[in-house]
Parts: sequence; C-alpha cells; structure tokens
Amino acid sequence: MKATEMRGKTREELNQELVELKGELFKLRFQHATNQLSNPNQLKFVKRNIARVLTVIREQELGAKGGKH
Repeated sequence: MKATEMRGKTREELNQELVELKGELFKLRFQHATNQLSNPNQLKFVKRNIARVLTVIREQELGAKGGKH
C-alpha cells in the first residue's frame, strides 16, 4: 500500500493496519527462523509498510498540533 493511500485513512484505521502488519511480521519471522519462508523479501516489504504507516501517523500528529513550516 502506498503512503498516499494511507493518508486518506483515519487514525483508527491506521492503528488497525499497524497491528495487522506487526502480526504478519511476527509470522514471517517465525517462518524464516524455521526455514519455511519461501520469499525472504516479504520481510523487507512488511517492514517498509510498517514504516509507512508510522510515518503517516506522525504526519497526522504534527499536522494536528500546528501545521507545517
């Protein structure tokens, strides 16, 4: 999911997305540790999506407090 798509979501939707992505990352790490993960690049993609969600949440926090310079 792209950051532009995430910016249209509410705070609750972003938090729900974050919980889902962290759960997925946990499962992928477990599969990787047991050598059952077929595509290790999935870890990278999930981590990047988590970072995107956190970035959008932070942008919303800063926007609500006073705006950008």
